[in-house]
Amino acid sequence: MALGTRFPAIAVAVTLCLSVTHPASARPPRDWPGYGRDPQHSAVATVTGRRPLHVRWSTPVDLAPQYWGTSLLVHYGSPLATRRNTVVVTVKTGATDGFRIEGRRGDTGALVWTEPTDYALPPHNWVPSVGPVLARGRVLLIPGAGGTVLRRSRPDRATGSVRRYAFYGIASYDADPATFAATVKVTTPLTADRRGNVFFGFTTFGSAPLGLQSGIARLSRSGRGTWVSAVAAAGDPSIWKVPYGSAPALSLDGRRLYVAVHDPSGTGYLLVLDSATLGSLGRVRLLDAKDPTRFARLSDDGTASPTVGPDGDVYFGVLPATPNHFRGWMLHFDADLTVTKTPGGFGWDDTPSIVPAPAVTSYAGTSSYLLLTKYNDYAGAGGTGVNRMAILDPFASMIDPISGATVMQEVLTVAGPTPDADFPGNPLAVREWCINTAAVDPLTRSAFVNNEDGKLYRWDLVTGTLADQVVLTPGIGEAYTPTIIGPDGTIYAINDATLFAVDEGP
Repeated sequence: MALGTRFPAIAVAVTLCLSVTHPASARPPRDWPGYGRDPQHSAVATVTGRRPLHVRWSTPVDLAPQYWGTSLLVHYGSPLATRRNTVVVTVKTGATDGFRIEGRRGDTGALVWTEPTDYALPPHNWVPSVGPVLARGRVLLIPGAGGTVLRRSRPDRATGSVRRYAFYGIASYDADPATFAATVKVTTPLTADRRGNVFFGFTTFGSAPLGLQSGIARLSRSGRGTWVSAVAAAGDPSIWKVPYGSAPALSLDGRRLYVAVHDPSGTGYLLVLDSATLGSLGRVRLLDAKDPTRFARLSDDGTASPTVGPDGDVYFGVLPATPNHFRGWMLHFDADLTVTKTPGGFGWDDTPSIVPAPAVTSYAGTSSYLLLTKYNDYAGAGGTGVNRMAILDPFASMIDPISGATVMQEVLTVAGPTPDADFPGNPLAVREWCINTAAVDPLTRSAFVNNEDGKLYRWDLVTGTLADQVVLTPGIGEAYTPTIIGPDGTIYAINDATLFAVDEGP
């Protein structure tokens, strides 16, 4: 989402890719169960994506969208897709609040089931995302009122049982649901591990029961819960909570949980916790990449979530403390968070996707994987307005021409193709890329990226060109949204409060 007139007051081979998280003897799952697809947020598909040439069906994700001028500042929850091709859609039902979850047939968009949730938003500026998750492919977990989670069985069928769980004990919630609803809220997308345990950030308001304080919660597949306050996890009394919209990430073996926390001013840490106990294993203060004597900031108006690479390294986007055209930084750490490595030149509202290096045929370096990120250069914050997507080498460096900082080496970039009418005096300015996590298809060596010009593009990583495109809407300035790939190769993208299912057409 751009600055200026559109920004509010907050100023490998394919086999290698598929074997990173799955045994060689196992068939890779074809579903897309959560934000960034897997608990590492890699956003790497295991099926061949279709060419985006034709809208097969669409459905609203907001029944009463509220526009800020000509912009739509809502982070809509990621669509999900089951192995049997049921697409799970989070729908905002009211002007300022209210949500339901829908299950739709991936081939036609026909409604299969609807599940209401009593989840209510926390106080906010930009509307934060409401993010359910599919656990073990068998159940759907949905944020509910009072920090609870609703568990719906049989996500591919018209009917399923629904149970409510609370990380602090369901008996306590049942005894006083109104008080818990007013004082405890899930404020990040849910992340599930391969055993069905689920993790999320929650925020408390006022005097919450049971001594609850804003922090990180874990629910086992049987509904047993535990939690740790952000203060205790960070070991810093100034810390407040997990940023809205920042989904926890898990290490490849599932034993470590990565989560960000911040203080009321927006500065904070990236933490690594024991995923079974939520005990602290390490932390790193998040610093500006150009001037590490200054603290970077984390925004409740973003969705930046940690990404864990195939080697265990961790990536996390932050806002800058030094002038950087508001681009932020993509910070880079080892698995223990004890070694700070070369950062990327763009961060904040972005969760990087993993790109197996052989998918970029022009790449001649030594890294086994690369990163895909937004690479906007906001004209409204002093930038050129040449907004790009980038493939970066996390283990090679260059001098950033914008900030002068040492950053990850650019391997491949592509600029937005549509002039930005909001900056008529700037012939270089183009509409910005509109994704917070982009789907990567190593089988066709492609990435699927959404743009504020209202089009969905296939970025061909062999030719480096925007090889295919489809018009979704006339275009709008909006908060960033994800792209995903369904089990049959259908591409899904959100633009102007609508989810579009896209393929190559008849």
